[in-house]
Amino acid sequence: MQTLGIDIGGSGIKGAPVDTITGMLLAERFRIPTPNPSAPHAVAEVVGEIVQHFDWHGPVGCTFPAIVKHGTVQSAANVDQGWIGTNGQELIEELVNCPTIVVNDADAAGIAEMEFGAGRGHEGVVIMLTFGTGIGSAIFNNRILLPNTELGHIEIRGKDAELRASDRARQDKELNWEKWAERVNEYLGRVEYLFSPDLFIIGGGVSKKHEKFIPLLHTQAQIVPALLLNDAGIVGAAMAARSLA
Repeated sequence: MQTLGIDIGGSGIKGAPVDTITGMLLAERFRIPTPNPSAPHAVAEVVGEIVQHFDWHGPVGCTFPAIVKHGTVQSAANVDQGWIGTNGQELIEELVNCPTIVVNDADAAGIAEMEFGAGRGHEGVVIMLTFGTGIGSAIFNNRILLPNTELGHIEIRGKDAELRASDRARQDKELNWEKWAERVNEYLGRVEYLFSPDLFIIGGGVSKKHEKFIPLLHTQAQIVPALLLNDAGIVGAAMAARSLA
């Protein structure tokens, strides 16, 4: 079946219709910069622009970079604080007039990678980490998701890990790949100590440059790039929307 997947991020909002049987995007993805400030109605209006761009009238799945429980946003690390307590699912559904579901962004990306990408066929503990504006996480044990883990907020040297090791931190501090990899290795070491995964999948915006930094990363667990790269969130959002059909 076909659903529309929309990935809401701290810097951009992008979407495309997806064949949820194959995981393939059915059109070139359409991206609009995230509004600043990223208040709920402003973001919802951008989602509406993407829905209109594809002249879409069916189920819509949206990711969101925060804890999301039953459609309600419960944190706001990289978006406007006005999102906390907002039922994003109801807000977007009313605006676009389509059945809508909203899920954590890294959870969606992880679901897509486990079904169609680097996690396909893997059992045991698999951790998907997305490096972008922040650091998102999705943990799977024998392919079952533990939702809303938000491991980007583990404390490293007195700060949230994503303030040191996200791709935004790399760019803001003008770190070369070697210096950034040192920070990522420190972060991965902490996550590995806590969860002893069998596999790390590295995704997010920086994943398209994985050849520059993954060879510099070292853990006991295997480390692989996300095969769906930065489209994993779109695909996972579309997969979440299948239940609305």
